[in-house]
Amino acid sequence: MQSGDSSPEGPPSSARGETARLLVVDDEPESLRATVRLLSHLGYDVTALDTGKAAADAVVRGTFDALISDISMPGIDGIELLQIARRHDGDLPVVLMTGAPAIATAVMALDHGAFKYLMKPIAPERLEEVVRGAVRMRRMAEIRREALKVGGAAPTLELAESFSRALKSLWVAYQPIVQRGGTLYGYEALLRSTEPKLPNPGAVLDAAERLNRLNELGRQMRTRAAEPILGCDPATLLFVNLHPRDLEDDELVSPDSALAKIAKRVVLEITERSSVDSVQDLRRKVARLRETGYRIAIDDLGAGYAGLTSFALLEPDIVKIDLSLIRDVDTTPVKQRLIASITSLCREMGILVVCEGVETLAERDSLVDLGCELFQGFFHAKPGRAFPEFRW
Repeated sequence: MQSGDSSPEGPPSSARGETARLLVVDDEPESLRATVRLLSHLGYDVTALDTGKAAADAVVRGTFDALISDISMPGIDGIELLQIARRHDGDLPVVLMTGAPAIATAVMALDHGAFKYLMKPIAPERLEEVVRGAVRMRRMAEIRREALKVGGAAPTLELAESFSRALKSLWVAYQPIVQRGGTLYGYEALLRSTEPKLPNPGAVLDAAERLNRLNELGRQMRTRAAEPILGCDPATLLFVNLHPRDLEDDELVSPDSALAKIAKRVVLEITERSSVDSVQDLRRKVARLRETGYRIAIDDLGAGYAGLTSFALLEPDIVKIDLSLIRDVDTTPVKQRLIASITSLCREMGILVVCEGVETLAERDSLVDLGCELFQGFFHAKPGRAFPEFRW
């Protein structure tokens, strides 16, 4: 790798207004010197280390705007260093380099959230481009965090008090999920609160996120949702919504938690409206959930982020088609074709499909004609305290 000319615009600075700090790790002396020479020439503040252990210590102790590491190193390798970095600082962009590319290694790198996976030898222009992008990504993450602290987004004492009252008044509404023909399949547990200043579930969730109290809300909701289901037929399933951040909570797999105790009766719904890309080591976390006994569902299919990403990472047992596709399906041929395709493909993959938001008899009948088997919506029953009556 040879040093190229400095970019005319110079290296991007950190959100702190300082020269961006890079940590470069490589156990090959020549490769390390070449990388450091190039990045230093471009104006970055570069820390160079030759072992993964030293780099891991540096990540924990210091503040960096990007980490550039070789993959194959003795002791702590690049993948392990990536995992350590993710646990310590979820926003730190990590660029991994390798002279021996392998599909399995590339998949692990991406699964654990690497910013880029580069193959040696790396052209100076390519390395400059990638590092510049990583530093900008870091700066954007820091700006986002700062934005939450100012203006109308800043948590206030009033918001904290309202949220605490919402937690105290929290209750669970259940909406039946009905099988074709009219038998009960399960209930979805839905968050409700009587706090007037947080008048709907979305407001409660937004407050929890701004106050950094999502874990507290999620745990309380899951505990309360689990209790009444114990009195139902053992074949009745409980569907529980998860915020992507809930996947980071080890309480989900704790044998002492109320939900884990009935995990074989629980379907965890992960919404497509929120990205799971930020969840570190997602495949391992989902595997642990399955080992505990949970089934996994993708909620709101068709309403949010790229479904292929969700399918590949979550390998769902169930998908729930968003109400935006269900609404007026009886008079919309395009929606009919889409739902028929989704249902057919899922059947081939052994995935169950739930049609959400069914509001009319005409919609239900159209969905039955399209081969759908599971239904949820106001036509069948409105959400209510344990447990509302339903109709077919």
